[in-house]
Amino acid sequence: MSLSGTTNRYGSLAQAFHWLTALLVLIAFLVSEGGPPTRVYSEARASTLLLHESLGFTVFWLLVLRLIWRLFDRVPDAPPMPAWMDVASKVTHWALYALLFAVPATAMLGAWFGGHPVTVYGFGAIGPFFGPWDAGASLADIHGTLGDIILWLAGLHAAAAIFHHVFLRDRVLSQMLPGSLVQRGEMPGRQ
Repeated sequence: MSLSGTTNRYGSLAQAFHWLTALLVLIAFLVSEGGPPTRVYSEARASTLLLHESLGFTVFWLLVLRLIWRLFDRVPDAPPMPAWMDVASKVTHWALYALLFAVPATAMLGAWFGGHPVTVYGFGAIGPFFGPWDAGASLADIHGTLGDIILWLAGLHAAAAIFHHVFLRDRVLSQMLPGSLVQRGEMPGRQ
């Protein structure tokens, strides 16, 4: 399979960005317990916080690379669908991109405004550059809410892809699956 996309499929690099981002967001969500800063930044949760912050940092940079790649890569042609579905698809994709930026950004700003450093991959602390201010707790709350929203929106995104596959019988789902799944015939009867 080619790194670049074609008229029918996303390329392997775009697929890798998609699935790796989805996996890392899910893991970051599962390991986060949230709660008041005294619990989040406690010694007992230090390793979980380090993992969560590192995953968020990785998701942020994967998004940057993904958007740069998207500038140069071919996006597959959408199968025929009603205009409202096309608009809903575009709005959902761009909302997911915005959330993939906003969730890590609010986490970093919330930590720094709260007077806490952000530690990534155990290589040392970044910041805090200011604070502690009350805005840190508000940003942390926003971060948690946006984290919930991204999971719900990603679930809706996945449900829509499955709907396209099962009921509309088009290639929306198969164009983002690795080629080996499609080539082995696990996606029969699809365009």
